[in-house]
Amino acid sequence: MMEIDDIDRRILNLLQQDARLTVQEIADKVGLSASPCHRRMRRLEESGIITKTIALVDQKAVGLPVSVFVSIKLERQKEEDLERFARAISSWREVLECYLMTGPRDYLLRVVVADLAAYEQFLKQKLTRLDGLSSIESSFALDQIKYTNALPV
Repeated sequence: MMEIDDIDRRILNLLQQDARLTVQEIADKVGLSASPCHRRMRRLEESGIITKTIALVDQKAVGLPVSVFVSIKLERQKEEDLERFARAISSWREVLECYLMTGPRDYLLRVVVADLAAYEQFLKQKLTRLDGLSSIESSFALDQIKYTNALPV
């Protein structure tokens, strides 16, 4: 893993706040000239610390206000069963996040949909059609108290 110093951390924090900042703007804020700042940013990308630059979209503004946290328990936890489940859900656009878990459940998913009817359709037409599921528990988020994708670097 690449060593990062305080300047790298400041660059990462600035990019996580606003990836549209120019190299010159970032350089000014971290006390470098543009060329060494650009080299650092390129090194952070090449080392895999910066994985991609994206636009964040407000889920409510695009008509997907409902977040559902879905706990999944598989009938068996063999490697091929885990891989089959991961492959199946990886292409489903409604699933924004999926975690392999410890404890009583095998997976935790965050699913976004337009409304309860859309979730019912997702549940019936996709999730319940998967082989090897032992249980599905859905919890609906009432309000989002905190959301960030910025890591505390």
